[in-house]
Amino acid sequence: MRRVAFLIRFALVVAASSGIETALGDPIYVDQGPKWTAEDRADYYTRDQGSRLIKLTWLRALKAKDGQPFLSDGLTRYGFLLNPGNNANLPVGLHTTGPAESQMVGITCSACHTRQVEVEGKTYRIDGGPAFMDFQQFLSDLDKAVEDATASDTAFAAFAAAVFQPATPSAADVAALRQRVDAWHRRVHAFVAGTLPPVGWGPGRLDAVGIIFNRISGTDVGPPPDFLIKENMRIADAPVRYPFLWNTPMQNQTDWAGFVLNGNRVFALARNTGQALAFANFEPKRSSGLFFDYDYANSINFEGLERLEKLVLKMGPPKWPSDWPIDSKLAKDGQKIFERQCSKGCHEKKEVRALRDLFVTTWVTPVQNVGTDTRQFDELGWRVKTGALKGAGIPLIARHLEEEDYAVHMMFSAVAGAILDNKLHLGSDVGSGDGFGSSLPPNAQKAPSTSLSLSPAPVKASIAPPSSAQPPNQPESLTIEPGTLLERTLNRGEYEARVLEGIWAAAPYLHNGSVPTLAELLVPPAKRMSQFKVGARYDIKNVGLDVTQEGPTRPVTDCNDLNSGNSRCGHDYGTRLSDDEKKALLEYLKTL
Repeated sequence: MRRVAFLIRFALVVAASSGIETALGDPIYVDQGPKWTAEDRADYYTRDQGSRLIKLTWLRALKAKDGQPFLSDGLTRYGFLLNPGNNANLPVGLHTTGPAESQMVGITCSACHTRQVEVEGKTYRIDGGPAFMDFQQFLSDLDKAVEDATASDTAFAAFAAAVFQPATPSAADVAALRQRVDAWHRRVHAFVAGTLPPVGWGPGRLDAVGIIFNRISGTDVGPPPDFLIKENMRIADAPVRYPFLWNTPMQNQTDWAGFVLNGNRVFALARNTGQALAFANFEPKRSSGLFFDYDYANSINFEGLERLEKLVLKMGPPKWPSDWPIDSKLAKDGQKIFERQCSKGCHEKKEVRALRDLFVTTWVTPVQNVGTDTRQFDELGWRVKTGALKGAGIPLIARHLEEEDYAVHMMFSAVAGAILDNKLHLGSDVGSGDGFGSSLPPNAQKAPSTSLSLSPAPVKASIAPPSSAQPPNQPESLTIEPGTLLERTLNRGEYEARVLEGIWAAAPYLHNGSVPTLAELLVPPAKRMSQFKVGARYDIKNVGLDVTQEGPTRPVTDCNDLNSGNSRCGHDYGTRLSDDEKKALLEYLKTL
């Protein structure tokens, strides 16, 4: 226990020096219902879903910017949370798979969906809550660490010695390792350079849609040996706040833009498969099957995905901690205001039996335009070369892909194909390789060197991004999967309106995390803050982030730049209430 306590204190000091204000001390686990147990939590923190990022021995051998081991602080400098139960010094959300001598590091749901906040010196853990982790900085630094390790023969010799310890590697061993590391880095660097924007997403956000689209279309369907189609990758500049997970299975549509069908076990598996493909190995190729002529080989752990879905079903919304003040009488007044202003047609819990089964209900999830930032829709209009997936499709489920097609159609084809392969045992699994889809066949020759910009654009969140005008000829609506049973039309600026249980724990607000507190959300958009600090310190009066804390600054734009990806505009409901009515409404929202 002393060693664990020391590691926690050491990691928090390092994290504080990184600029991300991290909650202090051992966490108090917020009440999330009787079904959510300590055993469930431990499982949720490390459950494998098939992600394959990098060899553990490689990650341990890498150096951070300051020359310390990359894993020295358990990655808390990026906002990851310590997991004392992990003997590899990996944080919550990172796990290992494979034999002990060749373990692979992967990412699972809890990395982005576990929150820790600080109030008056105490820390509170909220499972399924939006993390404060800076995933862009993590990816950028990981790429740079491997670049540094391969910058010279001397640097690589030190890296190889750390990888092979305690054994002393031969020259042939070092040469073979260099070939594998170079193959991994070519793919990862191409992805990082092609995906990460020059102005960072910042803690608590990422562009999941851009990541998945670039991963599938940019790194998985090109020609060998690297399988890259670099021109398919676009800068992922539509960041969204990590959504909260509790009640997710109950929605009949999900993803911020509501373009992912939900509400039954098949759609849930599809939802989880799509996000798993972001860091799983995926090797699609044409095959000679009797009914299906494509093999969607992948490393996804479907049993793991199904187990994670069961865990999320057990995870209740967090209850306002009992040691935080609340005015019950005022909250009752606020309930009346909520029912009048917020519930009907938007955030009400309206149960239906559509899409699920005879004994379980789901919740209607309205998808509406309430004047908020529109950037994400531009990504849904990305067109890409389909490469190895050209012609792939599944009758009535996923339309056949043309030589150039929408990235969103590619994603649906990949998801449907991967699930079908698994359920019907049609396809083949792929090994872990060296992570990130990188594997060389036996006796493979090193791929010819390519011209790479070895320094991705700097990641900074302290300078507001330039105005991002709507791309020319961009449609206002897009019909996806036309001619199938899943056909539906998406419209610019429309996002889901979820049931607000646990909403107090999900700051900052709006889909892009551009409003720091619920109190600020009740301010007219033109008068909302133009920037605020992001970190773990919580303001329980205004319900959200403590905007004065130390930490990275999030700049946001106003309604004149609605397509910036960072606009604070829209959702002006409740802004005309009196001050007393707003206080009552906030008090009620604490009880949800």
